[in-house]
Amino acid sequence: MSEALVLENVTKRFGDVTAVSDLSLRVPAGTIYGFLGPNGAGKTTTLRMIVGILWPDEGRITVLGHARPEDVRPRVGYLPEERGLYKKMKVAEFLAYLARLKGLDGPTARRRAHEWLDRLGLAEWGRKPCEALSKGMSQKVQLAAALVHDPELVVLDEPFAGLDPVNRDLLRDIVLDLKRRGRTVLFSTHIMEQAEQICDAVVLIHRGRKVLDGPLADVKAAGGRAIHLDYDGDGDVLRRLMGVRRVNDSGKYAEIFLDDGADPQAVLAQLVGRVRVRRFEVRAPSLHEIFIRVVGGEIHE
Repeated sequence: MSEALVLENVTKRFGDVTAVSDLSLRVPAGTIYGFLGPNGAGKTTTLRMIVGILWPDEGRITVLGHARPEDVRPRVGYLPEERGLYKKMKVAEFLAYLARLKGLDGPTARRRAHEWLDRLGLAEWGRKPCEALSKGMSQKVQLAAALVHDPELVVLDEPFAGLDPVNRDLLRDIVLDLKRRGRTVLFSTHIMEQAEQICDAVVLIHRGRKVLDGPLADVKAAGGRAIHLDYDGDGDVLRRLMGVRRVNDSGKYAEIFLDDGADPQAVLAQLVGRVRVRRFEVRAPSLHEIFIRVVGGEIHE
């Protein structure tokens, strides 16, 4: 199977509001695919249709070769944006219960539950009730619940939200391991840096419509060139450079976009002696910049 997921002209309405409009995309099997867009863009609605919680009003969705998403639920793992645990259940029992709902036998479900708790550093919490977990622990248990049955397709809605740096790295490593084992991972985010670090391909959705999609390298290459600058000093200097059209300055890091025909080396020469240059690199713009170009103006207005 070359494609894990196909959406063809999918539309979903809630009363007079069109949450998703004529959305088509293809997700290759074995890839990490990012659903990007601002809050309210239609990402969560799309993911809910993919896992069979919602039905499209128009169009067709094919998941793992099946036209009915509910037919492949045991082969899909889903981490919703709005998460919850059965508070009175013991943690290991909770995970084993969900694994059995996905078709695993009792011994295998219990073994998988404990394996995931070990992997997530929660082995000592297996016999404790879910309500005893901290927020961060709860998020890790909810992730384990989506993966305990070893699904072929993993759908994660804003999985990095609220995680500390250590647990963000842990989640990143889990996602990369899933890809190495041939699984397909979809995840939504409005934080571009996360998608840029791990995605093979992305779709950008705005106001329910697809704005762009494709392999990450192709999406970024279409944005032209930018100077990526790590520096120390007064960032106001950057906005007074000759040949510069626009600057995205974060204080210690900046993306600099040049006028047509401007020479990056001439920009570097202007910087020398005015700021301390720690890195100066000409390459494709960041995904954040592409996002801002596409939807930033409308959001600001």
